Amino acid sequence: MHKFKDLKVWQKSVDLATEIYALTKKFPADERFGLVSQINRGAVSVPSNIAEGAGRNTKGEFNHFLGIAIGSSFELETQLIISQRLNFIQPEELNDIVKKVNDIQNMAFGLQSTLR
Repeated sequence: MHKFKDLKVWQKSVDLATEIYALTKKFPADERFGLVSQINRGAVSVPSNIAEGAGRNTKGEFNHFLGIAIGSSFELETQLIISQRLNFIQPEELNDIVKKVNDIQNMAFGLQSTLR
């Protein structure tokens, strides 16, 4: 069992989720049940799956949940790109957030490699 709160990847993904919620508050109201909901759920899914995996009994289970977190991060990245194309966010906002998402992805991949 790992102490998930000590994991930098978990800390950064919680920070990102908080930032994503602030960002999506600026989206059009009619997107509340569309992209806003999808993006927010994806952002929350990343640290949630890292935490769940850390609480599991084996490295294999932890690795599995890291894989889910990574998948959610790619889904989130895709939704952010769509949001920028719809002009809900500015290109520079997208670039800043995608850098953070990519950093989290790389950290999660790195953590996975230590579990194998």
